[in-house]
Amino acid sequence: AFRRRLAQAEGFTLSEMWGFGGERPWSEVSTALEPLLDHPDDGGDDLSPADCAAILPRLETITDQWAQDGDDMLHQHIEDGRKLATVLRLCIEKHVPLGFT
Repeated sequence: AFRRRLAQAEGFTLSEMWGFGGERPWSEVSTALEPLLDHPDDGGDDLSPADCAAILPRLETITDQWAQDGDDMLHQHIEDGRKLATVLRLCIEKHVPLGFT
C-alpha cells in the first residue's frame, strides 16, 4: 500500500506497471523513486548508496506533503516514509547498500 501511494503521488498507478500486473513499461515513467518502486518486496538486488541518495529527497518531499495535508488515513504511510528516510540516510552516510530480505 505504501508503494502504491508513492506511485500515486508521482502521478501513475503502480498496478498498471510491468511487474505489478500491468503492461506499462517503466521507461514511460520518470521518477527518482523508480529503484524503490520497481523492486520486489523480498530479495532482488540491493539499492546502492547512489540509489538511496537519489530516492531520499523525493521521498522526504512526498512525506512532508502528506504530513501537511493532515489526512489521518496517511498517518502510517508518513511514519513508514520517515523510517525509510532514516534508513536511506544511514546507507548514504555509511556508504553501504540497502538490502532486501
